[in-house]
Amino acid sequence: MKQCTHVAALPLPEPGPLSETCLECLAEGTDPVQLRLCLTCGHVACCDSSPNRHATKHHADSGHPVMRTFEPGDDWRWCFVDHVLV
Repeated sequence: MKQCTHVAALPLPEPGPLSETCLECLAEGTDPVQLRLCLTCGHVACCDSSPNRHATKHHADSGHPVMRTFEPGDDWRWCFVDHVLV
């Protein structure tokens, strides 16, 4: 079973969100489908179901490996590098 090799390097405590929505979507005038929170820097971005996939773009631009859902009632994390839930 594949495991994430990046969780141990995440900062503690977990960074707080830098915004309440995807600022890239807001600037472009689009609506995010669901939000993700970067666990390295606190950047909030939209998921891959959104038209512009800003969470994936944030990972590609920053190299930050793990994001968690920023949706109320959800509790999971995703490693973009290892392609696994953590």
